[in-house]
Amino acid sequence: MSAPVSREALYSEVWAEPMTTVASRYGVSSSFLARVCASLNVPRPARGYWAKLAVGKRVAQPALPRARPEDALEWTRGQPEPLHARRPLPVAPERRARRSRRSTAQPDTLHPLIAGAREHFVGVGTADSGHLRPTKRRLVDLYVSEATIDRAIAFASSLFWELDGRGYRVTLPRFDQRLSRPALDERKERVKQRDRYELRHGTWSPDRPTVVHVGSVAIGLGIFEQSERLDVQYVDGKIVPVAQLPQLKRRGGAPPTAFSFQKDLASGRLCLRAASPYWLAPWERYWEETEARSINTMIPDIVRGIEDAAVVVAALAKEGAAKAEADRMAWERQRAESQQLEAERARERQTQASREQLSEIIATWSVATAREDFFADLERRAAMLDTEAQSALRQRIHRARAMLGGPDILARFASWQDSD
Repeated sequence: MSAPVSREALYSEVWAEPMTTVASRYGVSSSFLARVCASLNVPRPARGYWAKLAVGKRVAQPALPRARPEDALEWTRGQPEPLHARRPLPVAPERRARRSRRSTAQPDTLHPLIAGAREHFVGVGTADSGHLRPTKRRLVDLYVSEATIDRAIAFASSLFWELDGRGYRVTLPRFDQRLSRPALDERKERVKQRDRYELRHGTWSPDRPTVVHVGSVAIGLGIFEQSERLDVQYVDGKIVPVAQLPQLKRRGGAPPTAFSFQKDLASGRLCLRAASPYWLAPWERYWEETEARSINTMIPDIVRGIEDAAVVVAALAKEGAAKAEADRMAWERQRAESQQLEAERARERQTQASREQLSEIIATWSVATAREDFFADLERRAAMLDTEAQSALRQRIHRARAMLGGPDILARFASWQDSD
């Protein structure tokens, strides 16, 4: 496989020679190399650039921008996608005066990240709590009911535009960025433990977090509709709050099969959760809509909270990385000690096996020597008999030797496994 090409190297090449020449050198098409440049966030010459240079016109060359958190850092020929190299710890940007930031919010236009999301949520399915449950999972992080989907989309668009205008890009990260979405508890009273016997069918979550990048720090953003615990009944196969049933049913006039139980149902109140997507740096904060205050009015406070969170999450990530490294080193030491102990045990087992094998060889030699002495003594005694008796006895000695056989002591000793 070819050596990896860094962003800086590719930037130098595409501005030194035409794309077709560079692409030919790597054995790919110019359109493929253009996609590689886009993944690496490497600017490339516009159409007509080389023709203008040929006639002596000077064309400005843009500088290589700093890599964004979602950008790949290098590309290797033969791989379908550029790879993300191991990144340094996230770092929050230096504080800037908020009045110097220019908002580019476009209230009449949905943010690109949220545009087209509604069709994937509505008309597909719902959880038993009333929250929408789309089949697609690569979507912006929304967990709301059909009654609040439009308000949630409008709020998300306004918030994303505001963050974009302040220089904080909102994206769906690539899988290889390894940013996770912590499990969501949509209940208003999250401090209470959920009943472990309660069935929660059809809950939905995206396959990746929606994140805003503040400097190189990613903050996960999730918009959800809070649920509240209500007394409910099954009516015609549907879960209906008891408070919404006719007066007759609430007084016990329902059919004998109806019974009341408690269930967490969508309440109509929106909430934003900002959470750390780094598993080494757990952190989260909530902005909850109330009857007195709409969540749209909280956008300035949310933006300030996200800016403050970037510093906190960066510090937590640094602490988490240091702890993880300390744990890794401790594990390495423990593994080395375990390996050393196992090696010593293996040597002891090998020594014991060698000792037992040698003892067996000696015992076999002792038995073989005793047999040979026995037969030699018989032969000496046979020599003192008459010829007929001597012949008969020698034949018996020969048959006895053939029956018992004799081990090759030298071969056995040569096969001895020495512990050294």
